[in-house]
Amino acid sequence: MKYETGTEGPNSASAERSTEDVSAVARTAVAAGRHVHTALTAGPHGGEKVLLLHGFPQFADAWTEQLTSLARAGYRALAVDQRGYARGARPDRVADYTVDRLVADALAFSQALGSGPFHLVGHDWGGLVAWAFATEHPELLASLTVLSTPHPQAIAAALRSDPDQARRSAYVRRFRRPDGVAEADLLADGAAALRRVYGDSLPPGLVDSYVDRFSEPGALTAALNWYRALPEALTLPGGRIRVPTLYLWGDQDGALGRTAAEGTGAWIDARYRFEVLKGAGHWLPDGHADRVDPHLLTHLAEHAAV
Repeated sequence: MKYETGTEGPNSASAERSTEDVSAVARTAVAAGRHVHTALTAGPHGGEKVLLLHGFPQFADAWTEQLTSLARAGYRALAVDQRGYARGARPDRVADYTVDRLVADALAFSQALGSGPFHLVGHDWGGLVAWAFATEHPELLASLTVLSTPHPQAIAAALRSDPDQARRSAYVRRFRRPDGVAEADLLADGAAALRRVYGDSLPPGLVDSYVDRFSEPGALTAALNWYRALPEALTLPGGRIRVPTLYLWGDQDGALGRTAAEGTGAWIDARYRFEVLKGAGHWLPDGHADRVDPHLLTHLAEHAAV
C-alpha cells in the first residue's frame, strides 16, 4: 500500500495525475468544533464523496483497502479517527461521548469533504453512528452502507427476545466498568485480552499497530467512554431509514447475531440490500476487504450522488 505524508490542498491535484497517484492514501487532519481529528484520504477531488466511520477497537486505518478501491473507482474518500481515538479529540467527560456528539462530529467530517450529498459507510460503532446520522440527516446522503452492525432498533428487539444475542452482548457491560478497571483488564499481560478481541482475522502487524495506539495514555479510556456513555438499557437512537441502504453481515460474527441482522430490513423505507458474507466474522473492513469492496462499489454506483 502506498502512503503519502501531509495534507492535500484543494488545488494540489494535477489533471495529469496517474492512477497510482490518485489511489494513494494520504494522511490529513479534520476539524470538528474544538477538536482536531487525524484522518486518511484518497481519490480525486472532483469525485463523489464518501465518508467512512470505524468502530472499536480500530482506527481509520481499518479502511485502508476501501480507501484505495474507492479512489481507483473515482471517489473522494475520507476515513477519520473518531472522537476519543484521535489525540486531538479526547475530551475527559463520559458525557462527551454520547451519540448526539458523535453524529455532530460526522456532520463536521462530511463538511470537510465539501458541499452536496455524500455516501456514508460505517462499521461496528461507526455503523451505529451511521444509522443515527441517516435517521437525522437523510437529505445529506446519497447512500448508506453499514458493515456488521444491525439497526439499533433491531439490536434492541433481539436483546429482548433472543438469549443468544443477550449472551453475545455481555461484553458491553464489561467494557463499561469505571475507574480504569476495563482498561486494566484489556491491557494486562501485554494487552492479551485486547488482542483476543481481534481473534485471528487481522494481520498481526495491524493488530500490533492498534494495540500500540491504545496503549497511549488516555487512548483506551476515551474509546471505552463510547460504551460508558450508553444509557443503562444499552439502547441507541435510530429510526426509519429513508436512503438507499446496503447492509453487510458476516455469519460468523461473534458479537452480532442473526436475529438482529435479519431484523434490520424492517427499519428501511428505501431500496435495501442485505448481504450475508458466509464464513466471515466481525472484522469486515480490514479482514475481508476482498469481499466487502465489490458490494460497496456496486451499491455506490447504483446510487450516484446528485
